[in-house]
Amino acid sequence: MLKLDLSYTNGFLNDGEIANAQSIVNTLHEDLLHKRVPGADYLGWLDLASRTLSEGVTDILQTAKEIREKADALVVVGIGGSYLGARAAFEWAKPEYYNQLPKDVRKGPELYFLGNHISSDAVADLLTILSGKQVYVNVISKSGTTTEPAIGFRLIREWMIQQYGEQETKNRIVATTDAAKGALRKLSTDEGYKTYVIPDDVGGRYSVLTPVGLLPLAVAGVDIVKLLEGAAEGEKLFGVPSLSENLAYQYAVARNALYRKGYVTEIFAHFEPGLHYFAEWWKQLFGESEGKDQKGVFPASVGYTTDLHSMGQFVQEGYRNLFETFVHIESVNHSVSVPSAKNVEDGLEYLAGKELSWVNDKARLATQSAHAEGGVPNLLVHVPDRSEHSLGMLFYFFERACAMSGLLMGVNPFNQPGVENYKTKMFKLLGKPGYQD
Repeated sequence: MLKLDLSYTNGFLNDGEIANAQSIVNTLHEDLLHKRVPGADYLGWLDLASRTLSEGVTDILQTAKEIREKADALVVVGIGGSYLGARAAFEWAKPEYYNQLPKDVRKGPELYFLGNHISSDAVADLLTILSGKQVYVNVISKSGTTTEPAIGFRLIREWMIQQYGEQETKNRIVATTDAAKGALRKLSTDEGYKTYVIPDDVGGRYSVLTPVGLLPLAVAGVDIVKLLEGAAEGEKLFGVPSLSENLAYQYAVARNALYRKGYVTEIFAHFEPGLHYFAEWWKQLFGESEGKDQKGVFPASVGYTTDLHSMGQFVQEGYRNLFETFVHIESVNHSVSVPSAKNVEDGLEYLAGKELSWVNDKARLATQSAHAEGGVPNLLVHVPDRSEHSLGMLFYFFERACAMSGLLMGVNPFNQPGVENYKTKMFKLLGKPGYQD
C-alpha cells in the first residue's frame, strides 16, 4: 500500500489547507468521471488496467514468449510516451546491469532503446553492440512520422535487411501503432508486420499500461499481469473523491497549494538509481500535462545521494522557489552490509555490520529534514517494495494526481499544443516539403 507523508510541509501549508479544497475536488472528480473536462476524449487510462485484465493479455504474452526464445536483443523504437514508461518499468523491475548478465541468468534478450534521439554516435554505438546478435524490433508510433523514431526505425530496419534479408526482417518486427491510419499502420499492413494497437483514447504519456509498454516489458521478463493488478488496485484507491481517503488527490492539492505560494519548481527526489527513468517518465507526465497557458509547476529530478554532492548546495541554499517530492522504497531486493575494516582509517567503522539500505534511508531522512529547515517543503511517497504490483499502483497514483492537479490549475491536462512549435521550425530548417514558407 502506498503512503503519503506531508509532515515536511508543516510551516509551509496552513492547517486545513488541503481539507478546504474538498468542494472543488468533488466537482472536478465528477467532471472527470463524466467526461466533462477539457481533453475528455483522452480518458481511456482511467480504467485501462482493469479493462485490460478483463480482456486478457494472452496474445501479448505469446508474442513476448516467442521473442524471448529467439532473440538475443530487442530494440524498442519510440520517443516520449512511446518509450519512457517501458524504460521506467524495465529499470525498476530488472537488475541494474541486466544487459551485461549472461543470457541464462537474464532468461531473456537484452533490451535497448532507439528513436528517442537523433545522435549519429549513439546510433552507431548501438549497431556495434548488436553486431552478430539475433535482433528483434518493436517500433512504437501512433503516426509513424514522428521524426526521431521514424529515422531510428529506418536505420535499424535497413541494418536488419542487410543482416537477415527482407523476408526475415519482416518476421522480426512488431509494430505498435494506430488501429487504422498513419504511415506505420500502412507499412505494417504492406509488409505483414505483427501489430498491436495504441488506443485512440489514451495519450502517449498515459500509455505505459497499453501494448506500448506491456509488450517490451513482457519480453524483458517483467510480470505485466502483476503490473496491471497494481494499477487496477490504484483505480479503486485513487478513484474516490474524499481527500481523507485519496492520497493521489491529497498530493495534487498539496502541490497546487505550494504552487500558489510561489513554489513553482518541483523536484522528484529518489535514492535508488533504478528510479532514474521513472523520474524521467514523471517529468514528461507533469511537464506535458501542466506546462501551458503560461502556467505549471516545472518538473525536475535528482538522484540522491549522488546529486547531494552537486545540486545539493542549490537545493539547500539557492533561490527559494523549490519543493521536493521524495519517493522512498521501503523494502529493497538485496541485503548488503557494510564490512568491517579496522585497519582502514576512513572513519566508517561505526557503520560496520549496518545494512546499506538502512544507511541510505538515514541519508534520505537527513536530507528531507535539512531541506525543510532550509526553506524547501517536501512531500514523501512511501512505496512498499520494487515489485511490479507496487509499480503499477505508483504509475496510477501519479496519473490520477496529474489529472486532478492540472484541472485544479485550470489547464487541459491531456493535450500538448506547444510540442508542435519546435517541429514546425525544425522541418523548415531541414527543408521538408511544404514547410519552406
